Amino acid sequence: MLQTGRRVLPLYTVSVFALGSKIQKCVPRIANCRFYRGRKDDINASSLFIPVPVKPNPDDADIGAELTGKLDKAELLKVLNKFFQSKQIKSVSLENGLDNHLLHQACTSFRRYCLEAESLPVDLHVVISDIIHGAGHADDIFPYFIRHARQMFPHLECMDDLKKISDLRSPANWYPGARARTRKVIFHAGPTNSGKTYHALQRFLSAKSGVYCGPLKLLATEVFNKANASGTPCDLVTGEEKRYANPDGNPSNHVACTVEMTSLNMPYEVAVIDEIQMMHDIGRGWAWTRALLGVMAEEIHVCGEEGAVDLVHSLMSTTGEDVEVHKYKRLTELIVENSALGSLDAVQPGDCIVCFSKNDIYTVSRGIEARGKEVAVIYGGLPPGTKLAQAQKFNDVMNSCNILVATDAIGMGLNLSIRRVIFYSLIKPVVNEKGEKEMDVISVSQALQIAGRAGRFGTQYETGYVTTFKPEDLYTLKNLLAQTPEPISVAGLHPTAEQIELYAYHLPNSSLSNLMDIFVTLSTVDDSLYFMCNVEDFKFLAEMIQHVPLPLRARYVFCCAPINKKMPFVCTMFLKFVRQYSKNDALTFDWLKRNIGWPLDIPQTIIDLVHLEAVFDVLDLYLWLSYRFMDLFPDADLVREMQQELDSIIQQGVFQLTRLLKNSETGHSSSSVADTDDALTDIDSKASRPRGPSPSFGHGKLTERLIAEGLLTPGMLNELRREWKQGKNMAADEKGKSRKGRKRK
Repeated sequence: MLQTGRRVLPLYTVSVFALGSKIQKCVPRIANCRFYRGRKDDINASSLFIPVPVKPNPDDADIGAELTGKLDKAELLKVLNKFFQSKQIKSVSLENGLDNHLLHQACTSFRRYCLEAESLPVDLHVVISDIIHGAGHADDIFPYFIRHARQMFPHLECMDDLKKISDLRSPANWYPGARARTRKVIFHAGPTNSGKTYHALQRFLSAKSGVYCGPLKLLATEVFNKANASGTPCDLVTGEEKRYANPDGNPSNHVACTVEMTSLNMPYEVAVIDEIQMMHDIGRGWAWTRALLGVMAEEIHVCGEEGAVDLVHSLMSTTGEDVEVHKYKRLTELIVENSALGSLDAVQPGDCIVCFSKNDIYTVSRGIEARGKEVAVIYGGLPPGTKLAQAQKFNDVMNSCNILVATDAIGMGLNLSIRRVIFYSLIKPVVNEKGEKEMDVISVSQALQIAGRAGRFGTQYETGYVTTFKPEDLYTLKNLLAQTPEPISVAGLHPTAEQIELYAYHLPNSSLSNLMDIFVTLSTVDDSLYFMCNVEDFKFLAEMIQHVPLPLRARYVFCCAPINKKMPFVCTMFLKFVRQYSKNDALTFDWLKRNIGWPLDIPQTIIDLVHLEAVFDVLDLYLWLSYRFMDLFPDADLVREMQQELDSIIQQGVFQLTRLLKNSETGHSSSSVADTDDALTDIDSKASRPRGPSPSFGHGKLTERLIAEGLLTPGMLNELRREWKQGKNMAADEKGKSRKGRKRK
């Protein structure tokens, strides 16, 4: 329990599940890691505090008038103006926390309060009456003015407390369990395909107990399967599910989990933290920092790029722990070719063409299949089962599909037998210092991570090759691969639920989004080691559900949900989930089926496929919430079965991606859109078509791009088509009327 001085607040032990595994995984440059340190200096903290309206109580008796008589409003206004114009008052107000911004609002409110109130508090009434009659000075009003200002801005009385709560300079002290033991830290540093994670996992498997903390669900699942196959019972814990190795449901001594789900209350002999360089990720970096500083293990094996070694040394110096570094070299040779691919005609078996947009994925895969070659496709939006199926199809030497088109999603989490990596482009979206996306050349770390996927040890392609598609990109690629990864100098932090709850106690009238803004602005961070992670996605969800009545803890958890805010269908379902929860209505399997339109058909166009991917994300969201609100999301097992069925439907669509692309251009679609397409065909028939070419609505590249980016859903497209049809019909009617009018004339 925590004594705050006013009342006792419980300290919850629920883990902070912020910004889970499906959040967008950007790998910005180090300069961009200083996201809020670069911004907070430009923010006037006082502008974040929203004033609380102070209204007079109409039921109060006008005792002041009985004692000294009614106040003359004109004389009262003169006294107030004199008070507000006093330089001494401005100086004293500043000492009490009222800068020019807050002082202006407080003066305006206090003036309105005094002039509009039927009766003033008796002490204020008497003081003003004395001033009007020459028995006092205008400055005598200050105690009553500052009382009013503190009612408007509650933070004025607790600013020191707020700053203490948001003092993040010593995050190592947040984890007393870890500080109470002597931990041995071993850093396995090396490039992709160097065996660093393999050696760490060997120690994990031989230990009496252990935890593996991975960046992706796929990696955690892979370790879970390998451990159990080797005879070491191991559980799986991700944001969406928990699987036990023991049939009776008792926990095993070993667990593989996504890094956000790392338990800091369970002691282990060995902990493995994979891809430790992700500490500098602007969205999820806090999870690696939390795991490294807080996991209670005798040995901690961290795996990652050599560029993170100095940062881990610096962080461990704050805990008094030593770091032992093991360096690894790449197990197979990687050769940068002297010529670019130039044309899709030059594609060979074992090639992987890496693209950084869905449009490029579609263009390249269709171009290759037009040349009579089969293609496997992998990108971030696909379900895990579909990714694994496509990887298996590509890896199978007996399968005729031996070419892969993928995004940088292949950088981690999938075992692929790639002979040559071909960069279709070296430009991809990155997050700048303001949290905005912009196009930039990939970083050295990204180039090495992706190129390193070629030539995997123990496969048919032990020598790897890398090149570019465009000749003009080859020099840039060679320059990137000749460098070592950028040193990582700072690790991410994120406000916890407990810290925000304390803020809410002091500022009860502030919204969650506003509390987060104030916290980040007032926070004190050791800039030499840490940075504040981006909270824009959190704030986006907080503002979306601000009007829904929820307890603060539940609101915080909902805002940590890992959803793609660019997918309108996912956002709509998220809002429906929150509303159902606020009404204390269970979100049953039948309710979910009605709202997602289950059962779903095999996709016939890219539009259908993207919508199915959005539905899959909605089911992921349900499972994520069921792990945290089991009573109101009760049908997790049924939803998991539904998700597996949907995964297989999406797989069928991806296996025939080229046909989907062709159908998108011809307008062929699934039954959910077929009726509107038929209507459009009728409209475009000779009988009703005006002279000249008629544009085809909803079948062009713009539509595909809007769908792919999540700015347009199939339902919105249907509505637009209906409006298009109505508009064309109205235009035809108007044209017919004008012709009849001309004939009559």
